[in-house]
Amino acid sequence: MAGETFKKSTAREYFESLAITVILALFGTTFIVQAFKIPTPSMEDNLLVGDHLLVNKFAFGAPGSITDAVLPLRTIRRGDVIVFKYPHDLSKHYVKRVIGLPGDRIHTVDSEVFVNGQPLAEPYKRLRPNSYRADFPGLPGSSDYQQPGSEGWTDPFRQGNEVVVPPDKYFAMGDNRDNSADSRFWGFVPRELIVGKALIVYWSYESDSDAYRQTEVRDTVRQTLDLVTNFFAKTRWSRTFKIIR
Repeated sequence: MAGETFKKSTAREYFESLAITVILALFGTTFIVQAFKIPTPSMEDNLLVGDHLLVNKFAFGAPGSITDAVLPLRTIRRGDVIVFKYPHDLSKHYVKRVIGLPGDRIHTVDSEVFVNGQPLAEPYKRLRPNSYRADFPGLPGSSDYQQPGSEGWTDPFRQGNEVVVPPDKYFAMGDNRDNSADSRFWGFVPRELIVGKALIVYWSYESDSDAYRQTEVRDTVRQTLDLVTNFFAKTRWSRTFKIIR
């Protein structure tokens, strides 16, 4: 009948609201932010095992993409904490700090990082007392910094006792220098594998690395029971909404 209005059924309204929510969530995790958790101590004391992060996926943009014209993007800077796909296994994501930019010359002496011949100020760095630290890059033929599958990776990029970062690649290291598998061991991070910039710790739960490697059904059940039982006791409340720097 002309002029008559029809009310949507309650079920249809709920369905439409749910569909919109799902679409927005998928859009957000695809283009804006994504959640990750820290499974190893390689970024201590800045990031702890059990920290859950939000990663800004559009911070650096994608070169040549339409987002460059409409979003507040910037270039990747030295010191940025980034999430990226591990170049030797794209199913894994790593969290490290950018140390070398394209064209930079990198080497280390004991615990000191030198970029383009100058020592790098690193207030975030963690070192164990009296631990053995080989200089990087190691001497040709040395077993230092040799990871299976990546032996001799520095050879094409060496200039004397330095490694030169090639175009569109980055040199990344963990803050916990004595316990980090990073660019020293397996090479550079290609620009296209960088997911985004670590933004904030939205939740932190006291855990250890072994828990993240235990993925059988009984392990999942045990971890779920631990979470239900100890949520308030093991949540690191002081780290909630910690800005990552």
